[in-house]
Amino acid sequence: MSDKVSTRFFSEQLLRWHQIENDRSLPWKFEKDPYLIWLSEIILQQTRAEQGQPYYERFVQNYPDIHALAAAPDEEVFRLWQGLGYYNRCRNLLFTARYISRERNGQFPDTLDGLLELKGVGSYTAAAIASFAFNLPHAVIDGNVKRVLSRFFRIHTPVDSPAGLRQMTELATTALDRSAPAAYNQAIMDFGASVCKPQLPLCRQCPLADRCSAYQHGQVQLLPVKEKRVKVRERHFHYFLLQHEEKVYIAKRTANDIWQNLFEYFLIETADDFRATDAWKSLLPYIDTCPKPVWQGKQRLTHQLIISNFYLVSLKARPQFLDTGSWIDMGSEEKYAFPKTILSFSARKKYF
Repeated sequence: MSDKVSTRFFSEQLLRWHQIENDRSLPWKFEKDPYLIWLSEIILQQTRAEQGQPYYERFVQNYPDIHALAAAPDEEVFRLWQGLGYYNRCRNLLFTARYISRERNGQFPDTLDGLLELKGVGSYTAAAIASFAFNLPHAVIDGNVKRVLSRFFRIHTPVDSPAGLRQMTELATTALDRSAPAAYNQAIMDFGASVCKPQLPLCRQCPLADRCSAYQHGQVQLLPVKEKRVKVRERHFHYFLLQHEEKVYIAKRTANDIWQNLFEYFLIETADDFRATDAWKSLLPYIDTCPKPVWQGKQRLTHQLIISNFYLVSLKARPQFLDTGSWIDMGSEEKYAFPKTILSFSARKKYF
């Protein structure tokens, strides 16, 4: 069987499966409004669909169009985003919303090149908007797509290598049904999420199995191949809940990282574990009772492991060096946007 025949079979069977068997229900499926497609794709970057869906629905309810989002205060939007992580996405969301609302009168670019110029929009997101909103023949390439293509065509080139990406791009473009790009792109992504899954793929139910090269050669679990091993940096955060006269201290994070502009308690970061007195010695003149360790949490990011320790501290006076933050009423933290680690702690604390 030639590659051309195999590719045609692949595309036809995917579309047939999509039309007859694909029952994956998501609120943005079949959407044609570029604003709503863009919104869903930004939310779904680094986020599973099941986790992102309630956020999408809340954003649509609060900001039904691009102008409403563009006019929203930063902190309000960050509060709604809270818990999704990767907050650069939220910053890019606001920047692009305001650019499109104010500079383009609410109109999204209707070409791939134009979409790629938007902040926070990469090749995958641009192809998704182009195909779903404007029915342009551009293939989407995400993790699901790479997995399906790697297995069906038995591609052993590492998908995270330059050569692998070129091969995936060429293959995805060749397999794309140019007469129905939106349906085809939706089909291959849903197929990867629900049938050709990373673990325990449903090969016995797969309409492609008879001609899937990886399945025929017993190599499904070996594909796709990845060459890079992520180096994980370990960081230790020590959060001190400073309490004084029914107030607690918080400050907006100014460091240029993924938590920029989010609020946090008084923080001391160390490169490794530490003796407690070393971390809070600057607070000693103001402490009424010794800091009480109350909880430890861990958060794994792509390149980082954050180990967070939380301490409850009663103060006899407010430290003079804390002049960049705010003293807020205990129990009013829900009004502010915090990183996920602090949210996890807040869900467990019973102090305020």
